[in-house]
Amino acid sequence: FFFFFQESMHAYAANVYTTVIEELMKGKQRKFIAVEQEFFRLWWDMVATDTQKQQVRQLLQEGRLEFVIGGQVMHDEAVTLIDDQILQLTEGHGFLYETFGFRPQFSWHVDPFGASATTPTLFALAGFNAHLISRIDYDLKADMQKTKKLQFVWQGSPSLSERQEIFTHVMDQYSYCTPSQLPFSNRSGFFWNGFATFPDPPKDGVYPNMSLPVTDANVHLYAQTMVANIKERAAWFQTGEVLWPWGCDKQFFNASVQYSNMDLLVDYINKHSAEFGVTVQYATVSDYFQAVYSRNLTWKIRDSQDFLPYSTEPFQAWTGFYTSRSALKGIARRASSLLYAGESFFTQYVWKHPEGSICKCKALKQLQSLRWAVSEVQHHDGITGTESPKVKDMYLNNLMYGMVNVKKLMASIIFDINTAKKNGEVYSSVYTKDSGKPDVDQYVVVYNPLAWNITTFVTVSVSSEAVSVYDELGYSVPAQVQMSVESQSTYDLYILVAISGLSYRKYNIKLSDGKQSAFIGSSMKFKRRDLTRAAQQSRRLFPVVNNCYQVVFDQNTNLMHSITERETNQTVQFTQEFLEYHVNGDTKKGPISDNYLFAPNASAVPVSKAVGLEVMSGSLVTEIRQYFFSNVTSQDYVYAVYTRLYSVPEGYDGKLLCHRIEQEYSVGPLELNREAILRTSTNLNTQQLLYTDNNGYQMQQRPFKAYVNNTVARNYYPMVQTAYIEDDSTRLMLLAERAHGVSSQGNGQVEVMLHRRLWNNFEWNVNNNLTLNDSSVVRPVIWLILGPRALTNTLYRTSGLALEHRPVVIFGALSGDKPKLPRQLQQNSVQDVPVTVPPNLHLQTLSIPGWRYSSDHAEQVRSIRMAKQKQGDADFSRVLLRIRHLYEVGEDPVLSQPVMVDLKSLLKGLGSVVTVEERSLTGTWDVNTLERWKWKTAQYPGKRFFNSTETSQDFIVTVHPKEIRTFFVYFQVQ
Repeated sequence: FFFFFQESMHAYAANVYTTVIEELMKGKQRKFIAVEQEFFRLWWDMVATDTQKQQVRQLLQEGRLEFVIGGQVMHDEAVTLIDDQILQLTEGHGFLYETFGFRPQFSWHVDPFGASATTPTLFALAGFNAHLISRIDYDLKADMQKTKKLQFVWQGSPSLSERQEIFTHVMDQYSYCTPSQLPFSNRSGFFWNGFATFPDPPKDGVYPNMSLPVTDANVHLYAQTMVANIKERAAWFQTGEVLWPWGCDKQFFNASVQYSNMDLLVDYINKHSAEFGVTVQYATVSDYFQAVYSRNLTWKIRDSQDFLPYSTEPFQAWTGFYTSRSALKGIARRASSLLYAGESFFTQYVWKHPEGSICKCKALKQLQSLRWAVSEVQHHDGITGTESPKVKDMYLNNLMYGMVNVKKLMASIIFDINTAKKNGEVYSSVYTKDSGKPDVDQYVVVYNPLAWNITTFVTVSVSSEAVSVYDELGYSVPAQVQMSVESQSTYDLYILVAISGLSYRKYNIKLSDGKQSAFIGSSMKFKRRDLTRAAQQSRRLFPVVNNCYQVVFDQNTNLMHSITERETNQTVQFTQEFLEYHVNGDTKKGPISDNYLFAPNASAVPVSKAVGLEVMSGSLVTEIRQYFFSNVTSQDYVYAVYTRLYSVPEGYDGKLLCHRIEQEYSVGPLELNREAILRTSTNLNTQQLLYTDNNGYQMQQRPFKAYVNNTVARNYYPMVQTAYIEDDSTRLMLLAERAHGVSSQGNGQVEVMLHRRLWNNFEWNVNNNLTLNDSSVVRPVIWLILGPRALTNTLYRTSGLALEHRPVVIFGALSGDKPKLPRQLQQNSVQDVPVTVPPNLHLQTLSIPGWRYSSDHAEQVRSIRMAKQKQGDADFSRVLLRIRHLYEVGEDPVLSQPVMVDLKSLLKGLGSVVTVEERSLTGTWDVNTLERWKWKTAQYPGKRFFNSTETSQDFIVTVHPKEIRTFFVYFQVQ
């Protein structure tokens, strides 16, 4: 695991690259693979000398240094969103291609805790020839090892199947570290540089745990040990080549002692190869896969099933990290969403306003600071919550810094477009609810980052109920104001916004000008109810209704009772309660829960004996506020739910808005060794079958499995964006704006883990400050959609993205008392051509990457060889466009159809499209020249193939189910 803080990491990484490059130059047989670009780039930019840079180029050309994966980090696979995985890969690949003309073709995903079925598709689309993983369930791995099934062709996406399959190698039980036991010594073996201690390395150069050096006296014993391990592993694979990883976490920081011992051992075995029956050579991942590929064997196919969850032994289910550090998970996703909005906002500005006064280079740097921060936090010890508090703070600081930069950029673009005098400052806060200055007249600019027309509410804090909202032309806008959940002194103002794709609108908020235009929500408080006595009373029900749902509450308990979907008039019994799993923190007493693991010691326990209820109702929004108290007399609550139903006036498209029940939870601070869940129980006959998503890309079926031990924890799965349960007629969907662990522990039930607070005395955790004593209050949001399958099918993809990419709100002060705006803004907002795609497509990326590489590979390689690529200005002419089809084949009769898109017409609002080049996922290959290895399977006995998609004729592209298509677009320069 990489748990480190920045200064220690920089020192360690600098030592690795400096000493490894030096050692590789000393011996032609030596090789090395490097994975995470973030650390390599820091070394390259801040440490490497010109000589070292020249040596790196030479070693890459000779194939003795190889970059594998090539993303900024080795990303987590369980709790990350596909967009962020693609971002961090694109960041790393762009640097490698621009700097070296190098394109990674193999993965080395050895450390993520479980493997997602999205990854094979992603790596295939990026042009990889083979994929390598390690951490899968211990019992499954043992079985695959026995039957020599650790290698297979994985068809990650059911809709793309053989078109985007990838050969996958699962590492055996020894995983990615050299086994260090020596039968002939009580000292460890094979790790001669010892264990890294940075930023304060030992003065005498003697590190902890330095292995026994290889000498004439012990070289034969060393060789026997190594050969025995190689032969043991050879029995688990089908070919005569064994991949024997040499190294581990935090190794090679003193490469000379490492290589000199390795050389002695390798030479000795090869001199005695007749006796040992093996030969050994230094190799890269590419060398290994090339050898296996050339065997021309026929491989078994694995379908779109993932390898989640992951357990290392019966009581070690790695399902806790699906929820660990929920606040970090939430901010990482808000940052990703803001970056997505900022990218398309800036791209449009560059092309629509060539005369604009903003410095494009500075603007790109602002975007890059957030690209870097969002990429970095996708690390398998980042967004997972499996880092120390110090490292978590580093991630948070980098995210906040990037978010402030992008907010500033968007604000300055708005000012520049409106050529406003700079007297209205723009201020914005980036946490949860954005807020301006609630006690003054202000305007808000609301940007819709999605390429669909969106009708939704944005919430603004104001200091008074007497408030009016006007649009650009001075017309009144539907709005509702009510007492805030947050505080007694402010009010929440809900503004109904209808905004076309990738466009913005401006709204003026005027306090008390005598003309009250916002509806005032009225409050109804119910008596706090004692749950222990509710059963004795006769039932009194209380309905809350909008056009799509009737939600019924039981006044005896103040809990939800049922939901009716009004179109089909189907009623589902529906109750929600908070419970806590109590967990052990003392290793002497049994299995523990920690940042990684979830090990409940019994069933979950209800947390409250009394519930308070308040209903805020108005003509647009009804908000039900439930407060959960530990008993009838408690002063404070640790749990609350705010449920919102929306009513949309005539003339607005309210389909998505009406069909969601929005819930926001407040959870914390928890007591120690508690894991908080929200359990929703229904009368749907689900057979305990749950569905959850892989990375917001595809769904996985999760049947409940009974185990001898730890059944609760091993039936937890990650929900990155979507989960649902269903019976023959009705489906209940949950959409999330951050990752959570979810499970179905009973028929008709789904539970979501919302928060964890733990402490344990496991020595390794204590030493690395990994005890998860998280005393924060978290405020996650989940949208519920209930209805017939066909209806939920048409809603859930667009709704999930509408939650992920809620409009960006930027605040400004109104100067003077006239709500009239400069003409230009009126024109701008009225006459702009929006960017719109059909509802089954998602405009996944519209950005200006800034890379200066040539699209023509031969030319790019030539310019690097000739050292022509000087540090120059970024390239603003190239626009990166990605379009993703949201549906699987056969999922919906209409939405699963292929879609024809005219790219010229789609982007006409930005300018006149001159050229379109179709590229691989990360942009570094021209798809017409990308030739991936075709591995033989029983179904497809042929071997080589060109991985070409039908490219665009006359800018028209057909996008098939689940495809992600990537283009470079060039516009006519004005």
